[in-house]
Amino acid sequence: MISKEPFGNLPSGESVEQYTLKNAKGMIVKIITYGGIVTQVHAPDRAGKFADVTLGFGTLKQYTDGHPYFGCITGRVAGRITGGKFKLDGKDYSLVTNNGPNHLHGGLVGFDKRIWKATTSEDQSGSHLKLTYTSADGEEGYPGTLKVAVTYTLNDSNEFICEYEATTDKATPVCLTNHAYWNLAGEGSGRIDDHVLQIFSDEICPAGVEMTLKDVKQKVAGTPEDFREPKRVGDAIPKLWGNHGDNYFIRSTANQLHPVAKLTDPKSGRSMSISSTEPCLQFYSGKFLDPTKWIGKAGVPYVEHAALCLECQGYPNGVNHPELGDIILRPGQTYRQKTVHAFSIA
Repeated sequence: MISKEPFGNLPSGESVEQYTLKNAKGMIVKIITYGGIVTQVHAPDRAGKFADVTLGFGTLKQYTDGHPYFGCITGRVAGRITGGKFKLDGKDYSLVTNNGPNHLHGGLVGFDKRIWKATTSEDQSGSHLKLTYTSADGEEGYPGTLKVAVTYTLNDSNEFICEYEATTDKATPVCLTNHAYWNLAGEGSGRIDDHVLQIFSDEICPAGVEMTLKDVKQKVAGTPEDFREPKRVGDAIPKLWGNHGDNYFIRSTANQLHPVAKLTDPKSGRSMSISSTEPCLQFYSGKFLDPTKWIGKAGVPYVEHAALCLECQGYPNGVNHPELGDIILRPGQTYRQKTVHAFSIA
C-alpha cells in the first residue's frame, strides 16, 4: 500500500511530499522527495511491537537547517574524494572541499539537497517509489549530465530494497548510496552499544587525518576493525580509528547480491541483514552526532553513537585509484546497483 501527504515547502516555494509504503505485515517506510530521504522505518520486535528504527526529523525545516545526511541519497560520489581533485581522460577537475581537505557526499548541494520527482507502483513484488533527478553538466564540479533513478521497494517479506540506475553523456564518477542511520532499539532510545554487528569483509581501507582514505587494503585480522564474527558495537567503538568506522572491502561477486553485514539488537530481537551488489561498505559509528544540534522525531536529542550507518557503495576515491574500484561511468553504459535490508527477529 502507498499513500502520499505534504511534508512542507522549501524557502523557494517548491513543495515536498512524503510517501508511505506499508506491507501486509504492518511494516512501514516513509520517504520524502527532498533528498530522497528515508524519514521513518517501522519494524517489529520479538513481541510484535513496532518501533521506528532510523534517525530523522518530523519537519522539513529541521532537514533544511542542516543535518548529518540522515537517510538521504548521497552522490554523485558517496564518501570522500581526496583533496576534491581528480583527473579524467586527461582533464583535471576540482570539486568543493566540504569536509576538511576532502570532497564529501557530492559537495555543498549534493543529491541529498535536491528535489526528486516521484512515481509509484504496486505489484506482487511489493510497493515501489521511484525517484528521478537529472544532475546538470558541471553541477558541483562534476562533468556530464547525469540522469539518476532510485527505486525504493517494501515487500511482504519485510525487505526494504534500494535500487539505483544512472546514465551520462560524458565520462563521470558515480558512487551512490543511502545514508540511513540505524538503531534497532528505536530512534531516540539512546546509544547503540549493545547492538551486535557482523561485517562480511576481510579487508578495510584505513583512513588518516580528517578521515582521508589511504588508498591501500589492510587485513582486518588481529585488529579492532575485525567484524568477521559478530561483535558488540560498544566494545568495538573505543578501539576504532577516531571512534568512527571504516571503508570495508566486501567479499563480493561483481554485479551479484552478496552478504554485506548483519546488525542485531539483542534486547528487542530486531535484526537487519544487508546484501548488496556493491564492493564496499562504509561503516560509520555515529561519532559526530550532537545532542545540542539534532532533536529526533520522538523529541529526544541524538547523542554520540545513537545510531550507526552501513552504506553500501563503490570505492569513494576510485576516481583516483581505480585499482581499488573503478567508479567511472561512460556514455552508453548504465550504472546499476541494488541493496537489500532484510528485517527479521533474532
